[in-house]
Amino acid sequence: MHSLQFTADSSSNGMVERDFTVGDVPGILWSPASGADRAPLVLMGHGGGTHKKHLAMAGRAQRLVTGGGFHVAVIDAPGHGDRPRTAHDEQEIAELYRARAAGEPEGPIVVRYNAHLAELAVPEWQATLDALQELPEIGADGPVGYVGIGLGTAIGVPLVAIEPRITAAVFGPHWPDVLVEKAKQITIPIEFDLQWDDERIPREAGLALFDAFASKEKTLHANAGKHMELPRFEADSAVRFFARHLGRAVTSPA
Repeated sequence: MHSLQFTADSSSNGMVERDFTVGDVPGILWSPASGADRAPLVLMGHGGGTHKKHLAMAGRAQRLVTGGGFHVAVIDAPGHGDRPRTAHDEQEIAELYRARAAGEPEGPIVVRYNAHLAELAVPEWQATLDALQELPEIGADGPVGYVGIGLGTAIGVPLVAIEPRITAAVFGPHWPDVLVEKAKQITIPIEFDLQWDDERIPREAGLALFDAFASKEKTLHANAGKHMELPRFEADSAVRFFARHLGRAVTSPA
């Protein structure tokens, strides 16, 4: 089992930011600046083509850390961020760009590629969670949540389906093709964000994935707008969701 190694740290806006590695997987851990008490952990999966320090990740982390008092961790997915692309990555990305340029459906390509990335990333996330729970400020018995949209959903659904330590999750739209059977295994509380006018993922596809979750408590947040127009207030909703299920009080962001 690989241990967690911190490689850099800084502090700003009420958060401590620490870069780390678990084996050869790079990640980042954001924590409350106070840092004294143990706090729940929220794992975040970044979107396709982005990385652990993307503005969307940093923004969500800011809300979760300063608004909910959580620790927040992100790792680079295979072929993303600080991780090298393989020949397979390059081939799939080139095919995706070709399909977009030709006006062809991108769903079959993204589904296939994301499923491949998930096979690699799920055990990496489990190893990372093992290592994070060795930190005294997190601990092995602390509550854990997960949030991911797009690729973060493609990786998160199979992860949550097999990982009993994760007890609440926020997902976003993705094609249901390879995720439905995994979603049927998930019974923890779920919040699901859907863009009603998504030009990439058909509305019916997002609804089918939401419907597949076996959770007794699951909430659909459908917002008008296209694929990249998820309202920022959904990040605040996620803070309240995790506060209910992971046991922290919500405060106004600094």
